[in-house]
Amino acid sequence: MLSAFRARSRTQRAFLCLVGAALVVLVVLEGLNAPYLPMAAATAVSGVLCLAALVTPERLLARQIVLATAVSCSLSVVEAQLRHRPENTPGMVELCALLLLITRAVRRYPPVKAVAYAAGPALAAVLLSLRLVDQQFLAAVVIVVAVPFMVVLGVCLRLYDTLRAREREAIQHAQRLEHARELHDFVAHHVTAIVAQTKAARFTAAGGHVQSPEDLDRMLAEIERAGSQAMGSMRSMVSGLRDTSVPAATRPTGDLSVLRDLTQEFSVLGPPAALTLDPRLTERRLSPETTTTVHRVVQESLTNARKHATGADRVEVRVTVQPGARDRLEVSVTDDGRGGTPAARGKADGSGYGLVGLAERVEAIGGQLTAGPRSGRGWHVLAVLPLGTASTSSG
Repeated sequence: MLSAFRARSRTQRAFLCLVGAALVVLVVLEGLNAPYLPMAAATAVSGVLCLAALVTPERLLARQIVLATAVSCSLSVVEAQLRHRPENTPGMVELCALLLLITRAVRRYPPVKAVAYAAGPALAAVLLSLRLVDQQFLAAVVIVVAVPFMVVLGVCLRLYDTLRAREREAIQHAQRLEHARELHDFVAHHVTAIVAQTKAARFTAAGGHVQSPEDLDRMLAEIERAGSQAMGSMRSMVSGLRDTSVPAATRPTGDLSVLRDLTQEFSVLGPPAALTLDPRLTERRLSPETTTTVHRVVQESLTNARKHATGADRVEVRVTVQPGARDRLEVSVTDDGRGGTPAARGKADGSGYGLVGLAERVEAIGGQLTAGPRSGRGWHVLAVLPLGTASTSSG
């Protein structure tokens, strides 16, 4: 309760404080309706305890319910023995608080405890009618009828809380999957480059070839650059996890120009990668979801080619509008390397971890991904995506 109160704005907190103060004043005024000063004070104390039980923290709720209902029941029994009693109200604020306590107990506790802790406020609410001079039976009937409605309200709120908790779990699960895909896409891409360059250095050294200081420095510089890029991607992801209001710097913008940098970077350490980008796609600003997915498809495909396409001479990347369908685009990545078996690269049905995340990402925006060996040799990845356009706001 206190954390929820602090989370509200100053205006809302001030309004809640005013409402609470007004309710306390009403309780005191109802207490003054009693013919005796001690009974007036006892009525005010009982009403304030019932109001306090509505806002008490969860860890103290059970104790507060027992205390409030015990005081209320005792006061009702004592007032029933008096000759002079309040003529017009038994304590309406206290009655409303007791009924709301039934709802809160049903909402917050499991069924067995809910019955135990809701029975006390229900009994106290019914006994409240004993404080009246006349029409006690009518008041008791009205209260008895109101109790089941408060129980039903508590059950409905409990179900609502359960649905919200499941929704939060689903959102958190989706976020974890998204972060896992981001981690694989960025880090695996750069680490694969480091591994490939290191293997090349070891292969050269094992063959007895003496490398010149210039070649060795160039090779180490490439490894250093790939490592720095991996660290940059990790920092961007960690920053995004710490502050979700700041978009990650590694997420592509609404154009596909980043694909040229991606293919050029791949060509430095791997076989030449040729990019064919449809001019119609460069003239329009795509939605961030579409652009990001295109980038991930190309990035993951190039990473797989670097890892598995042994002896590849060329990698072709084509991003074009799908023929005969102006509202969809195709992303095609092919290579002519060996090692293009499903067991090596991961089957298109999702047995490879990278393809699992890739397929999930493509399907999440309404696309379709297929991957498999080419006729002859090599590997082919094809993604068909909706050609979403970025929304623009007019001033």
